Amino acid sequence: MKIAYLLGEYPTLGHTYLLREVRELRKLGCDIQTISIRRPDAHTWAMSAAESEEHKSTWYVLGSSWVEFLRAHLTTSWTRPVRYLRGLRTAWRFARSARHRSVYAMAYFTEALVAGQWLGKAGFTHVHSVFSSTVALILSRVFDVKVSMTIHGPQEFVNPIDFGIREKVRAARFVSAISHFGKSQLMLWSCPADWQKLEVTPLGIDCAGWVPVTFRECPTPFHLISVGRLAPAKGYPLLLEAVAALVSEGRDIHLTLVGEGPEHSQLADQARRLGIAHKIVFAGWKTQTELHDLYRTSDLCVLSSFAEGIPVVFMEAMALGVPCVAPRIAGIPELIRDGVDGFLVTPASVEELVAAIGQIMDKPALRQQMSLSSRERVAEKYNLRKNARHLAEVFSRYVPQKGDGSGRRD
Repeated sequence: MKIAYLLGEYPTLGHTYLLREVRELRKLGCDIQTISIRRPDAHTWAMSAAESEEHKSTWYVLGSSWVEFLRAHLTTSWTRPVRYLRGLRTAWRFARSARHRSVYAMAYFTEALVAGQWLGKAGFTHVHSVFSSTVALILSRVFDVKVSMTIHGPQEFVNPIDFGIREKVRAARFVSAISHFGKSQLMLWSCPADWQKLEVTPLGIDCAGWVPVTFRECPTPFHLISVGRLAPAKGYPLLLEAVAALVSEGRDIHLTLVGEGPEHSQLADQARRLGIAHKIVFAGWKTQTELHDLYRTSDLCVLSSFAEGIPVVFMEAMALGVPCVAPRIAGIPELIRDGVDGFLVTPASVEELVAAIGQIMDKPALRQQMSLSSRERVAEKYNLRKNARHLAEVFSRYVPQKGDGSGRRD
């Protein structure tokens, strides 16, 4: 199968699971070319050998010159004027009436034209979109390509009408969700006649070489780790409140926050007001190797999010035998079994968060059992090789094979 993977930004430290997915699909025989709208503009110094390799082999739309942008408009409007206008109309529909969104719509349209010109020259007829579904939709309106897409959530489900879920599902050969919850949201906002196009293709990690952490029966201090962007959706103020409550109970606890984001200064101020600044480490972004080392010194992985897909950070922690505490939202209950691999708590409940962390601290035998079951859970349900084979099988049902013209027709 010859597939162009169209991504918003690739490779990035925040989406290393996409790099793993692409490389595993190639091992399975898929001919995949990565095309990224943007170049990774941060942390390139921290790229692993695999990330550097992907960086060099990826074609970047915004790496083109303004001459290429202009040429894409002129060539496309001259050779396929009707479809050019159809793509333009699609782009403007996403602009609605907001003036600043009109600028984005024209940017999406131009990106689609440049990508389409390149795809035609390279001989690609199928594009799989990841975090670039609007550009992919416009591509399908203008050029002779079929599209599919993976919708990760949760952002796509915040404003599904403006995001155009119904139109995108209708236009795609198939649409993947990374969880059954995600599929349910796609079903909610798309036409029932298109539901047969919806697939569940879970993410995964390569469990090989992930040696379990050494179990510490009575760690002092008890180390928590939370990994994610320091942004409102993560609900970190609640987690800091929970840590403060646990400290007030006399517990020796330590929290490492891994990630960067706009709420860094507010969270640091909150930690000082709560008197727990000495208990919190703002570690910033870490490479995969550095993050792996932090997991290994942690006793519990915790999130207090308001919105998620299925956090890969939980898969990584669980693969090392670190149990988790998480809100009972979105696809998280599909990964973490309450009371088995960790605890699920009511979203926005500091009281339940405190109780769950405290219970795991007080019951070493339970925590050890959760450590074992967590590893088994990831190996069984979120194994990269197993799930990549499933995704490759999905592609084989919809994308023509080289030389045989097979694949489902829409």
